[in-house]
Amino acid sequence: MTDTSTPPRSTGSGRRPQAGPPLLAPVLAFVATTVAYTVVNRATPHPDASGAAVLHYAQIHETATKVGALLLMSSAVPLVLGAAVLYRRLRALGITAPGSAITLVGGVLASVALALSSIFGWAGGRLPADAPPALARALADLSFLSGGPLYTATFALLIAAISVTGLLAGLLPRGVTWT
Repeated sequence: MTDTSTPPRSTGSGRRPQAGPPLLAPVLAFVATTVAYTVVNRATPHPDASGAAVLHYAQIHETATKVGALLLMSSAVPLVLGAAVLYRRLRALGITAPGSAITLVGGVLASVALALSSIFGWAGGRLPADAPPALARALADLSFLSGGPLYTATFALLIAAISVTGLLAGLLPRGVTWT
């Protein structure tokens, strides 16, 4: 009897597992677009401003609002790419604890929060002059809530997952011990 099955492939090729693309590129892109957004939208009305003030600002600074929304959306893309690279790097280092998955989830959720904030900001920048001030205030609130507290909480999840996983795996220095 002849065996016609193919022999199993050897997985020991001697190559290191792929760690993914360089992390520096998405991190620098994220930082650059975030700083550019901050510069473009530095005069945005505060969260406690009236709806009329928000609507007035949107009418006068329509281009800056739209450019800011574009920059904010543009910062969401490298953030999610960086989270994916970090996840892959942790997995390549042999980290099987939930921290690697929490890193990815935190990065994806933070990116979604930035995208939502940019969508609400874009919509607020397109309001006509006769729009009700309450609509302008509502869009500004949604943009603030998704780009402020929601983004902060999910980005903190990303940072905490990287930090705790790296510390527990011995990839980071222990730092100063308090006695």
